[in-house]
Amino acid sequence: MDIVFHWLLLTVAVAVGWFVGRLGGGRRRSGKKIADEDSVKDRLQFLFTNYSDQAVDNFVQSLAVNTDTVSLHLSIGRHFRNKGETDRAILVHQNLLARPELPPRFSPQVTLELAMDFLNAGLLDRAEALLQELMGDKEYGRKAAQQLIELYQQESEWGKAADVARALTKNDADPGMFKDLAYLTCELAEKTLALDDRWAAQKLAKEALGYDRSCVRATLILMKILVRQGSFRDAGNQGLKVFDQNPDFGPEAIDRLMKLEHEHGDIGRLVKKLRKLYETYPSTSLLLALVESVERVSGRPVAIDLLRRELEIRPSMRGLLRLVEMAGYEKGVTTDEGRLVSRIGLMILANRPVYRCVSCGFSGQQLHWLCPSCKQWETVRPIQGVEAE
Repeated sequence: MDIVFHWLLLTVAVAVGWFVGRLGGGRRRSGKKIADEDSVKDRLQFLFTNYSDQAVDNFVQSLAVNTDTVSLHLSIGRHFRNKGETDRAILVHQNLLARPELPPRFSPQVTLELAMDFLNAGLLDRAEALLQELMGDKEYGRKAAQQLIELYQQESEWGKAADVARALTKNDADPGMFKDLAYLTCELAEKTLALDDRWAAQKLAKEALGYDRSCVRATLILMKILVRQGSFRDAGNQGLKVFDQNPDFGPEAIDRLMKLEHEHGDIGRLVKKLRKLYETYPSTSLLLALVESVERVSGRPVAIDLLRRELEIRPSMRGLLRLVEMAGYEKGVTTDEGRLVSRIGLMILANRPVYRCVSCGFSGQQLHWLCPSCKQWETVRPIQGVEAE
């Protein structure tokens, strides 16, 4: 009975392959490109749903390899990979490459699919070899290079990833790739700075800014280097550039600026800088920094008035908690209600994410320059809103 069942499957499957081939030939004659997924999706779903794995494998082995059926082989392989059956996907694509009747123009596409299988299976060395082989291909070279960059990022091979990205930018003016290259170079700068090679780290950070003038991380690295060198005023001026590059990252700069100015700067000069910044880029972090500095220069009552006025315009949980704290100390009393408000507010803030990826929505309490979810650079940013910035 099982033999009859398998023969029935093969009959149906061959008919599907013949139909797809006829459909493909007809579309080529009409000058239209075949949409692989659209043309075979329903038929493949029927095949995978109604027949055993062994029957499907038999069908794949028996299906002829020619211009009309390659897309069907590839669709089957992708189906296995998407289901997590990577071993079966590898067998499909390896079998396809080994078939001498495979038209040469399909070889790069099949090779890329096999490389994706190896990536999913964690066979990174094999994936790397295939992707490097495809780098020079006119049609699939860019896709291979992008996958190779992701592979190297996964392995923290920043130098290799930067080399591939640099090769892409020679013939590609895509701003996104220049941003990637800037951040890959920043990784190299951080690694070099960890060895206290300040000159090399500074050179790499400036190189990153050459690729992308808005690279916030490179600016913060230069600020860190200037602090180590004792050039505190230059370091402060460097930190201020972050607000012009991307004010969303202002909170990352303001903490460094406050620490720097308190230890080595002029508080009066800091107040003037913060007022100007707050007028242009209002945020909770800037407001609290300004209030703290005003308190040191002009006293607590002036700082409280400033904070109260600004909270009426831009309410925030952090600002409110700071106002409750400052007002209580100023009056010499801390009521039970005030302590309760502070406690609840702190609990709310402690459990909420601080950063969120503007691309995929990943959130957390730590800044990742490379989003752990969607693998994009500089998309994880401080959250805006009443409970945040």
